[in-house]
Amino acid sequence: MRKRGGRIGPLQTVSTSVASGVWDLTTQQQNVGSTNWPVNSRSVEYLVVGGGGGSGAGGSGVGGGGAGAGGFRTTSGSLTLGISYAVTVGGGGSGGTGSAASTSGVDSSFNGLVSTGGGRGGHGGANGGSANGGNGGSGGAGVYIGGGQTGSQGISSPVTSPVQGHAAGATTGSDYSSGGGGAGGAGTPGSYDPNSPGHGGPGAASSISGSSVTYGGGGAGGGRGVGAGTGGSGGGGNGNANGAGSAGTANRGGGGGGGSEGHAGGAGGSGVVIIRWATSVHTAAASTTGSPTYNNGAGGYHVYTFNASGSITL
Repeated sequence: MRKRGGRIGPLQTVSTSVASGVWDLTTQQQNVGSTNWPVNSRSVEYLVVGGGGGSGAGGSGVGGGGAGAGGFRTTSGSLTLGISYAVTVGGGGSGGTGSAASTSGVDSSFNGLVSTGGGRGGHGGANGGSANGGNGGSGGAGVYIGGGQTGSQGISSPVTSPVQGHAAGATTGSDYSSGGGGAGGAGTPGSYDPNSPGHGGPGAASSISGSSVTYGGGGAGGGRGVGAGTGGSGGGGNGNANGAGSAGTANRGGGGGGGSEGHAGGAGGSGVVIIRWATSVHTAAASTTGSPTYNNGAGGYHVYTFNASGSITL
């Protein structure tokens, strides 16, 4: 006799094979209890580099200050399958001229991780803009104004952990301006000695792309006649003692190099965002926009390099 709330016969289970991707009721109950339930997200690694700052123009016998590199940050996180995630790649700042101020680089971001654009370099003698160096992923160099006055030194801001960049070289009352900060170290101060110009701070290396690449070199300070500084490793622009400063390298986040008296500063290099995950973890992305470079799963990782803004869906 069947009792109220009872059942007749043994508990029936769905006989579908687990290997087919469909679990029977018993397997479901076992995996819920063991916290082995399927998830719809995947762990990925990503590198985010901000755009480098633009350097200042030279003026009044003083070279332009070297610009700071874009911020350099890397981490890992989870992406939900089927969701489109925006990728923002910041552009480099504009180099200053005799009539226009230099500008700082633009932030890059992905999945909540933001790398700040590099700080602008100061203008020699305040020619065309402020003599102060800008704050940013790495700081831009301030320059000598004249009459014993100097522009302020740019620092890395906001402060992150680990740090995303470093300060520019300290501002000095000299013809040869200081270098901008880099992802791997501070710029060096300028001096009166043409043999000791201000160099850009070094960048930082990452192997997320499959080979070691250095990003975020600081821009060098401009000079006067001889002795301009050298840009930091990782795409920092060189200063110039007899002409315009060099631009930071595109998609490395390098700061622009300072120009000599009467010449423009170099533009900052654009940033980059690189995303990867192991081929054993998930297949290639379901879709992307922005035309990223894809490595076709070489080396055991799916690697997507965004040189411009776009999106990615796993």
